[in-house]
Amino acid sequence: MKYTTLPNTNIKVSKICLGTMTFGQQNTESDAHEQLNYAVEKGINFIDTAEMYPIPGRKETQGSTERFIGSWLKNKKREELVVASKVVGPNDYFKYIVEP
Repeated sequence: MKYTTLPNTNIKVSKICLGTMTFGQQNTESDAHEQLNYAVEKGINFIDTAEMYPIPGRKETQGSTERFIGSWLKNKKREELVVASKVVGPNDYFKYIVEP
């Protein structure tokens, strides 16, 4: 695996990032854990999650990606991984997300 250092930091991330947009909608928690294990075994240390995942965003599955990664991380060395996220606010497509 090739790695790059994030600018102005000492954080090294794999050039390949595991996107988790299918977790919760197209993949079970067990499937997600298998994919995460495989990625880490291959040297990937960069995992991407987001509030709007899985695709398509649905109220019933909102937050599943984060929950699946969180349950997987319980038995992992968290300090060896970079977990990135994004957020989305209420809009026509994501009406189920309410402002605080």
